[in-house]
Amino acid sequence: MADVPPTRMNDQIFKGKKKAAEVGHKLLKKKADALKVKFRDYAKAIAETKSSMSTDAASAFFSMTQAEYAAGNFKQKVAEGSMTARVRVGAGIDNVAGVKLPVFKIYETGVQADNQSLGLVGGGKKIVAVRAKFTVLLEMLIKLASLQTSFVTLDEALKVTNRRVNALENVTIPKIQGILDYIARELDELEREDFTRLKLVQGKKEAEAAEYAKIAAAANKRDDQPENDITANFDAGDDEDVVF
Repeated sequence: MADVPPTRMNDQIFKGKKKAAEVGHKLLKKKADALKVKFRDYAKAIAETKSSMSTDAASAFFSMTQAEYAAGNFKQKVAEGSMTARVRVGAGIDNVAGVKLPVFKIYETGVQADNQSLGLVGGGKKIVAVRAKFTVLLEMLIKLASLQTSFVTLDEALKVTNRRVNALENVTIPKIQGILDYIARELDELEREDFTRLKLVQGKKEAEAAEYAKIAAAANKRDDQPENDITANFDAGDDEDVVF
């Protein structure tokens, strides 16, 4: 605080800084609240997705077992075919209160499967069911990956925002307020010193004026008195006659 000169200009400057810090604190508080709401939504969605995915995974692998029982071991034939992907994963951005969250989406490439002849001997329906159930499981995995990635990113953004809110609330704003209080105290002290100095100067001037008035009154009193005639002390009859 001693580095800040206690002037009116600095008082106005730090009042502006305090106002800006309070506005920033208010905006960051709103951002933190919005991120908390989205954070809870993501946590709930992840829990629901995991619960649903466990059932879908169990159903898909059980369907795989049924297909292998009905059509035999067809994994080797699938591996020998074309490995061109029929679906791919694309990345997007979701903006939440200024925080960019990655979003994964699945899209079809349009490639036709070259293993349509599987199951002609037997178990064709089971293989189709396996393909459908594993497609659903893949979609759930991509959705879960998107949710968890966004959840981690949102968690980091929420921590940073909370640190900034706490820094403004507990460090920056109190520090600025302390400087403003220091400037106000120093300005009040300077005003009291100026007032005391002015009172002393005014008292001195009044004393000098009173002294001048007293001197002027004494001078005027002397001027009002008649002047003494030196001939009044002599009588003409007392003088002897002079004979020429």
